[in-house]
Amino acid sequence: MKQPEKNTSETMFLLRRFREFMAGSGARYLGSILSVAVTVLTSFLTPLLIAGAVDAVTDTLNGAGEKPVNLPAFFAGWFNARGGSEYLARHIWIVAALLIAVSLLGGLFQYLRGKWSAEASESIAERMRQRLYSHLLDLNYDYHVKAETGDLIQRCTTDVETVRRFLASQVIEIFRTVIMVVLALSLMSSIHGPLTLISLILIPPLFGLAFWFFHWVQKLFLEADEADGKLSAMLQESLTGVRVVRAFGRQRYESDRFTVCADAVHDKSVRISRVMAVYWSGSDMLSMAQTGMTLLFGIYFATKGEITTGNVLTFVSYISMLIWPIRQLGRILQDLGKSIVAMRRIYEILDTPAEADTPGAGPAPLYADIEFKNVGFGYDSRHPILKDVSFTVKAGQTVAILGATGSGKSTMMNLLQRLYDAKTGEILIGGRDIRTIEKKYLRGRVGYVLQEPFLYSRSIRDNLAITREDATPEELDRVARITHSDGFIRQFKEGYDTLVGERGVTLSGGQKQRIAIARTLLRENDILILDDSLSAVDTETDRAIREALVEGRSRGGRVPTTFIISHRLTTLADADLILVLEDGKIAQQGTHEQLIHVDGLYQRVYRIQAALEDELNREVG
Repeated sequence: MKQPEKNTSETMFLLRRFREFMAGSGARYLGSILSVAVTVLTSFLTPLLIAGAVDAVTDTLNGAGEKPVNLPAFFAGWFNARGGSEYLARHIWIVAALLIAVSLLGGLFQYLRGKWSAEASESIAERMRQRLYSHLLDLNYDYHVKAETGDLIQRCTTDVETVRRFLASQVIEIFRTVIMVVLALSLMSSIHGPLTLISLILIPPLFGLAFWFFHWVQKLFLEADEADGKLSAMLQESLTGVRVVRAFGRQRYESDRFTVCADAVHDKSVRISRVMAVYWSGSDMLSMAQTGMTLLFGIYFATKGEITTGNVLTFVSYISMLIWPIRQLGRILQDLGKSIVAMRRIYEILDTPAEADTPGAGPAPLYADIEFKNVGFGYDSRHPILKDVSFTVKAGQTVAILGATGSGKSTMMNLLQRLYDAKTGEILIGGRDIRTIEKKYLRGRVGYVLQEPFLYSRSIRDNLAITREDATPEELDRVARITHSDGFIRQFKEGYDTLVGERGVTLSGGQKQRIAIARTLLRENDILILDDSLSAVDTETDRAIREALVEGRSRGGRVPTTFIISHRLTTLADADLILVLEDGKIAQQGTHEQLIHVDGLYQRVYRIQAALEDELNREVG
């Protein structure tokens, strides 16, 4: 019994929090509500005018033509002063004209209601999307590593759209239903009290059925939304890795995976449809029973002379008008359930703490000595990745890092960028703990080239200029020459304006690497990290890039402190310091000449690569 109370309190909490997105849209919603009130009033006037005309004609045919008309007071006075029912019966066209005028007025305010509610809901949705996207960009790197891209996309699009649709239509429908119920009760009770009670006797069961429906579908919609998110994530992953799928002939496997996810979405949707079928069929039965009871008892009271024929028509019209919005309460609650689920998923993102700086953190000189002091780190407490790592690098030096897969090379560079913070020990730049340096400033001065570079589906020029939008054509040419990219760029018909396709699919691995290195060099960096980013280029190009870097490639002519991760010893050999990582620890450090004479991993790799190179030279020779 506690679960519904928990869900109700959570729902109210979410709705209260949602008010922050309503800022600036209150006036439009108020206008929409007032427009709904006018629309409802005009819809209730129509049956009264028709009933008055019917009664006037009936009275005239029965010889009671001077009888006062059965119309609302603001119409009755005018007709009664001119002859009452007889005058109305002879000038029935006036009622027709009034009906047209009332319909036009109702149509005008119906348009205003739709216009203002749409503008308000679109503004709210826009604010939600912008805040979601901005917040996602500010979340910790670890959050994005663990999150599924497809699910995040669905939360920012489908879930926001679900909330927008509810705000655009169903919120106003709630007010419309309340206004209609209050107005109908007032008008019907003023005509005939007993028939009013009979006409509303099945309304409470309709409400009960609607709330039962809401209780069930809220849970089902959450399950369906999560299943849909998994389907989106799986589809996004498969399409992104379509080349791998085709290369290994995994089409059948991926198709089966998609079928499993699609079947889960299908099963959840079918369950929702079954509950909806029970609700709509049950509400249909109650609605028709209520209309039949109103008509039956209305005829009974009319034969006894307690009400007029026109009043019977009015009651039937009002009940028909009332039952639809009350019956629609189930759909309103259904959409409310969807929206609450969507808001819960949206707030799961917004409630995730954004990446924050240490209090008092600020800029600091980064072209300085870098020191790792007894640094330890693990993605969880049971599996440490780095263990008591210590070394010092002078400003402007080049440091090479060698180690087996999983030894902690990239993790060490992630710590230097503060994508993660060290669990133990400290990292110092110029003697200052990097935790006291503002993250945005730090990353803005560190150039990081990944092993698998990401290129946007834009032109080569746009991809290069990501790091500096104000870069001149001359500066683009300069970094292209440094990375030996200018040759293949000029071979393209469109040159720098050539579109590279999604993730740079139209370029080779080496070409993408060179573009990634070039865009990093376009910005002045104090620290440069090449995370196995020269692996996709040939040895000659590798050497040419490193030589060009050493010659002074930044705009100020200053060589940044450079970290190179590689398994190619020719790439590492010229470094001022070489670090050899084994099992999260620095097993060896020194220069190339020192390490090749010391028994260890570096010497073993050196001998293997030297033997392979000698064998290749003999075969070529």
